[in-house]
Order: sequence, then C-alpha cells, then structure tokens
Amino acid sequence: MVKRALISVSDKNGIIGFARGLSDLGIEIISTGGTAALLKKEGVPVKLVSEVTGFPEILDGRVKTLQPAIHGGILAVRGNAEHAEMMAEHGIKPIDLVVVNLYPFKETISKKDVTINEAIENIDIGGPTMVRAAAKNHHDVTVVVNPKRYNEVLAEIKEEGNTKGATRLRLAVDAFEHTGQYDALIGQYLNKADEKAPKFPETLNLTFEKGEELNYGENPHQKAAFYRELLPKFPSVSSASQLHGKKMSFNNVNDANAALELVKEFEAPAVVAVKHANPCGVGVGADLKEAYQKAYESDPISIFGGIIAVNRTMEEDTARAIHEIFVEIILAPGFTPKALKVLSQKKNIRLLEVGPVKPSSEGFWDMKKVNGGLLVQDADTALITPEAWETVSKREPTEKEKQDLLFGWKIVKHTKSNAIVLVNNTATVGVGAGQMNRVGSAQIAAAQAKEKAKGSVMASDAFFPFPDAVETAVQAGVTAIVHPGGSVRDEDSIAVADKHDVAMMTTGMRHFRH
Repeated sequence: MVKRALISVSDKNGIIGFARGLSDLGIEIISTGGTAALLKKEGVPVKLVSEVTGFPEILDGRVKTLQPAIHGGILAVRGNAEHAEMMAEHGIKPIDLVVVNLYPFKETISKKDVTINEAIENIDIGGPTMVRAAAKNHHDVTVVVNPKRYNEVLAEIKEEGNTKGATRLRLAVDAFEHTGQYDALIGQYLNKADEKAPKFPETLNLTFEKGEELNYGENPHQKAAFYRELLPKFPSVSSASQLHGKKMSFNNVNDANAALELVKEFEAPAVVAVKHANPCGVGVGADLKEAYQKAYESDPISIFGGIIAVNRTMEEDTARAIHEIFVEIILAPGFTPKALKVLSQKKNIRLLEVGPVKPSSEGFWDMKKVNGGLLVQDADTALITPEAWETVSKREPTEKEKQDLLFGWKIVKHTKSNAIVLVNNTATVGVGAGQMNRVGSAQIAAAQAKEKAKGSVMASDAFFPFPDAVETAVQAGVTAIVHPGGSVRDEDSIAVADKHDVAMMTTGMRHFRH
C-alpha cells in the first residue's frame, strides 16, 4: 500500500495535479525546497524533508535528502523482520513512492556561454541517489521520473491502493535509464572540458533518446527505431522539423542524412539527389531552379523515388519542377508558403525543414556498429582544395576544369567506394559507386554519362592501382582527372593521361566511404 510519498522534481509539469490526487487518497507527502513551496502555495498538504530528518538543509541545499531517515524508508525490505526492527529502533517510517526528476543539467549546458561552474552546480547528487535506491527496491517501492507516467500511477493507486508489480519493474527500468543517461551526459561534458582528456576515452558511454519507432527496418521483416542525440549541434535529419508527409522509414532517414551531408559541401545554390545513400545527381547553379535542372538531367531515371536536399529556401519555381516527378523526401533550410502549398499536393512526400545548411564547424565522430563492437573515428570533414593539389601531368587543367574537378572531388567524398564521378559544367553526368574494383565504377559512370562524358572531368576517391580506369575515362572523352595519388604505379596512369593530353592532379588525401 502507498501511504507515504517523497516528491522532489525539477520538471514541475503535472506535479500539482498528481500530488493533489495522492493527497486526496490520504497519502502523506514529503518534499524539498522549490517543490514543497509550490505544493504549499497550491494548497497541497506537505511535510518538509527537514521535519522528517530532524536536520536542516545545508551547504546551499547540496545536502538535504542524504539521510538514513530518507534512505532507510526507501530501501527497507517490507516483510523483513530485521529491517522492521531497525526502522522501529531508529524511528524511520517507510517511503512507498518516490517521485523525483533531476537538476536540469542538459538544459544548463545547452545554454550559450555556460560556465563549467554553472554546469557543475546543476549536477544532482541526492536526486539520483533516491531514484536508484527506489529502483533497487522496486519490489516494494514505486519510483517515477517521468511526468508522463503520473496518470497511470495515480490510476493504479486509486484502484488497488498500490501500483502493480509489473508497473514498478517498468518504472525501475525508466529510473535506471534516466540516471544512466544523466551520468553519461555529465561524463561527456566534463571530458570535453578536460584539455588533457584522451581523444578516445577508455569507456565510451553514449546516450540517445528514442524519437520514434519506424514501420520497419531496411526490410519489412526487421523492426526499427530512430534514436536522437540529446544535444545535436548541427543541422541534421534528427533535428529537422517534418512539415508534411507520411512517417519516415529506416532507409528514408539513412538516405536523407547522406543527401544533407553532401549538400553542406556547397556554398552556391545546390541540389543533391540521392538514391540508396549514393548521389545520383548533383547540380550547382545561379539559383535552385537551375541547380535542380542540372541534377535532374544527370540521371532522370535514378532520381525517381529518390531524396532531394537543397541549400537554399525552397521557392515556388523549383517546387513546381520537382512536383512533376515522384520523390520520397525534400530537405531544405526552409520552404516558402507557395512552395509548401505546391509540394503538399502530394500526400505522402516528406518535407523536412532543417534550418541553415552549412558545413559542420566542429569535429564530431563517425560511428559504425559491428557485431560485438563499435568502430569510432573522426568524421571525414576535411577537404583539400585545388590550391594544394599537384599537377602531375604535362598539361595544366584549365580554370573550368579545376572548377569541375573540385565539384567532383566534393561529391566523390560522399559516394560509396570504389567511387568514380564524372562532372561537366558543375553537374554530375555519371556516377559509379560501390564496386569491387575501380575500373568497374569508371565503366558504370561512363556508360551512364554516354555523350555527356565528352569534355567532362573525373574524380576518383582513391588512387589508380592500374591505368585501366584512366583508359576507360579517356575513351569516354574525359579531359581532366583528380585522384589522391600514391600508388606504386602512378606513373603508368600519368603516362596514359599525357599520351591523350589529359590533365591530371593529385590531392594527397583519399576519401574512402564504406
């Protein structure tokens, strides 16, 4: 039976109605500080913790609930004669319900220019201790950390005088997840504040919140969910607002992320079309309409059913052009009302507003889950520009070729290895991705480009171990090539380029993407 409850919450949502409901059932309420003051103000009978412990709050409130009178009441095992005897000896009464959520550490460190001292003062000590104690003793004690649970808990207590055992177990899981996430966030914050901290900590504690359960995973027989970072710092799929369309799927999220990360590479108006996480059409123009036309003409077949990302506000003219075909998702910094009206005519198209699209200014980790482990690395945010490239061929590339080579180099960085991208006039004309050998990707790109390959440039994410991919490019009509260089047989590829008056540049940096 619930006869006594301890309530101490930072998140006051719903607490007045919940506490009043408990009080109306004759349940004694113990509380602290701000929570107690609020309940008293609202006419809910409450007893201060200091009245229970016989000891005042001290050290600016840092110590108030860390007392045997509180933790003995929470941790005592009901039905244990020895525990009952000890409680009677020390005048400790049972606490049957613990309603606690913690100091707002996440909200504090989310503030601009927050100091480390301010952050530390918002690290809760007594709260997690009470929560963990109640969760440990969930056989006898109900612990509630989430205001969304108040109605369920109150209803069960009204009906049976106590919560159900299965409910207490579920609430205990909530509690340990709550404190675990809280501690992980503190650890991450302090690790960043420590200038001498190792780049990769000995223990990696990651914390995410479930955004939504998805219809299914990559395939219908797989269940899936989308978890979001607590403090996303960059425009991302996880922080985007969905303005229209049906629920996102597992593949939608993955492909949308690929499109958004690529479009961030461009300063001029750009449109990126992605299919199965690979770019199938990319264009840059004087405005979005021109950029979209270039992206569309690159591969009109693959863009059907694809994902489109743009780096400017979506306006009506471009929206009407896209409206003529079927696409799954459009990501944009924003949508004008007229563009939104045009695109919303299609019921299922997903429209995601991501905010300002710009390259990530801070480093972050790229992670890949493998069975039994996690691969962690710096995200590939580096990009060497033509000023630092080396011309290894006899002929220097023209300014136009350099512009297209840089354009292709940005795209190949986001294309699955082995990756080959053909570009002409800042638009893709052929993309070869994910093949087991480089010449295969070159052949695919050339076959896709057809006549558009004549006068194009080629970007390769890694060096050429043999000259066959270069020979394929030359036969297709490519006039300039960029690749990392570094093969023991680089001279063979250079010789083919020189023979056909093809300009070749090396970057000294590769961009494998698996």
